[in-house]
Amino acid sequence: MNDRVTISIADGIADVRLNRADKMNALDPAMFDGIIGSIAELAANKAVRVVVLSGEGRAFCAGLDFASFAAMDKGNAREPGRLTTRTHGDANRAQQTAWGWRNLPVPVIAAVHGVALGGGLQICLGADIRIVTPDARLSVLEIKWGLVPDLAGLPLMRELARDDVVRELTFTGRQFSGEEAVRLGFATRTAADPHAEAMALAREIAGKSPDAIRAAKRLLNKRGDSNEPDLLMAESLEQERLIGSPNQLEAVRAGMEKRAPKFSEAG
Repeated sequence: MNDRVTISIADGIADVRLNRADKMNALDPAMFDGIIGSIAELAANKAVRVVVLSGEGRAFCAGLDFASFAAMDKGNAREPGRLTTRTHGDANRAQQTAWGWRNLPVPVIAAVHGVALGGGLQICLGADIRIVTPDARLSVLEIKWGLVPDLAGLPLMRELARDDVVRELTFTGRQFSGEEAVRLGFATRTAADPHAEAMALAREIAGKSPDAIRAAKRLLNKRGDSNEPDLLMAESLEQERLIGSPNQLEAVRAGMEKRAPKFSEAG
């Protein structure tokens, strides 16, 4: 992590903010480093139960920094294998900035205001839940620069919206509002203050059993790459691990005693 991304953790909630407000949190090499480092730090912290991801200043993320884009035709930008090398599991380094949020073991809520363009849109799509302002502006912007989405945008978009919608937005690069994003499936709901709404939702999630929440995310992440028999078996395996575990028993006791549960860290 570096000063491009800040993290504050309280009560199991990690408040993560892209921190380049003067450039609308545009993606430069240091921002890529900061996001990837933050994901690694959060993945290793078992005290974290939920993440809220947002941007400082006027926007969530304006996409690729133009100066970085202009430098693409220099140096080793076209070096064979630079992008096809897998550095983070199934993803390359750039894809990790979006796919990494999906692979975190805890839920991630993106709070989006201002703009989420190009890479910025793909990063917020990596979250489990997206809360946006009604007037936010979003775009699959890469076509404007003669490129295609390459931060895991295609698998993320295809699980959220109809194929023809993904194609139209990818082919045109047109901007759409937060309200339209909800209608299309790219956002969960709108709010005048997405960060406050996301923090309220995070507090609700953080109050649930961390073992069950992590198990639920593992199951939900299997949706796109497993057949029905595999999913049925995965359900059974996760439930078998949870039944009778300390946090599961605490959830039952707290419910019967009508009190707030006191969960331990996820196992």
